[in-house]
Amino acid sequence: MGEIKKCQVLIIGAGPGGYVAAIRAGQLGLNTIIIEGDKAGGTCLIRGCIPSKAIIHAAERFESLKEHAKENGHMGLKINSEPEIDMAALVSWKDGIVNRLNKGVEALLTAAGVEILHGWAKFSGPKNCTVTGENQSIEIEAENVIIATGSSHIDLPFMPCDEDNIISSTGALDLQKLPKKIAIVGGGYIGVELGCAFAKLGSKVSIVEGMDSILGIFDRELRRPLEIWLKKHGVEVFTKSLAKGATIKGKGSGKKVDLTFEKDGEEITLNVDKVLVTVGRKANIDNCGIENTGIRLDSSGRFIRIDRQCRTNIPGVYAIGDVSGEPMLAHRASAQGEMVAEIIAGHNRDFDKVAIPAIVFTEPEIVSVGLLPDEAKDLGEEIIMGKFPLAANGRALTLEAEKTGGFIRVIARKSDNVILGIQAVGSHVAELHGEFILALEMGALLEDIASTVHAHPTMAEAFHEGVLKTLGHAIHAS
Repeated sequence: MGEIKKCQVLIIGAGPGGYVAAIRAGQLGLNTIIIEGDKAGGTCLIRGCIPSKAIIHAAERFESLKEHAKENGHMGLKINSEPEIDMAALVSWKDGIVNRLNKGVEALLTAAGVEILHGWAKFSGPKNCTVTGENQSIEIEAENVIIATGSSHIDLPFMPCDEDNIISSTGALDLQKLPKKIAIVGGGYIGVELGCAFAKLGSKVSIVEGMDSILGIFDRELRRPLEIWLKKHGVEVFTKSLAKGATIKGKGSGKKVDLTFEKDGEEITLNVDKVLVTVGRKANIDNCGIENTGIRLDSSGRFIRIDRQCRTNIPGVYAIGDVSGEPMLAHRASAQGEMVAEIIAGHNRDFDKVAIPAIVFTEPEIVSVGLLPDEAKDLGEEIIMGKFPLAANGRALTLEAEKTGGFIRVIARKSDNVILGIQAVGSHVAELHGEFILALEMGALLEDIASTVHAHPTMAEAFHEGVLKTLGHAIHAS
């Protein structure tokens, strides 16, 4: 028999939900163990949100340098040679950021008194598991368990990722050479974000999406500036198109991929260097012995069923983050993790959020908080709505954020002016979401924002003007 450990709180997975839960549990004086098979930080930090944003930022810088390298320069700034890309060095820089954050997370866990076990957990019961790692096997008995195993990319059965020619987002973030041509199967936020980045770096990008539009979670008005940008940058978008398969041709560095898909009854083939598959993610509930726990799944069979306190049907067992369903967002997982730790410590907590912000780091960026117009109407709300263009904001002009045709849109209930939803499209708008979500969580009225002094010159003024527009008296827009 291996070593046996006992704890008050056992957390499976050290992603943005798990490690936050562990740190908070440690702060509250709970004897806490966290298990991670990879690096602390999870998909988001190691091979998702953070590395992708590093690549996206580098792509923005590269595109900017190309503007300055034109014959007449840009902004009065000119460089005398074309910028070059060293993908291996770019990936190395990205990895440096990831490693720094990974060490930071582990240091925070240790400082909170959390014991970190590196290995893979398999349940033998709802509160018992075996952790298998390098040359060790440890049995753990816990009073409370938090399942935070996250999610992984979905493979197409007829076109599985080999991370060489057919790649997932993980492979895309580790490319040592920029592909001249890349086809992306799936027009959700991951595929379109990376598509924009590769286009800026100089790849010929094609997106194949089965639905009527890319980013179908947003309305057409929000998508339109992005669609214009993609067209302007030569990105081919094939909607209502179903991938059928891929054939690898050639050898060594000369390998190419023929991606075949069907559109309007016609079979189309794209010859590319890489095929990136981004058709969604699935909860990591397999291979961890969950069948030994008695934990119930939801009606879809894809996620662990939870209540508003993230409790499963087994007392003392909780599930947070992607494994517990949509929206599969890191910030949702972190909020759930903090809450559950406090519940275990005896605090009265409930996950009752007015809204969870959604942000897509495309060009332009898209932010949505709360209800979209059609969603509000479907709920029977009579609404008023105002839209303020970034082209009328001084700070946006100095940042060239207006070039993408961006705007801020505010939706409020007509009867009492309570803000129901806020959306923004444009460069640099992601950082505005904090004021948006705070307004909704605090039940702000249009008048609350209208009477709040916003600093000039800032992008946040555009939100203030959007509210004034909704009230019918914007200052800097007719």
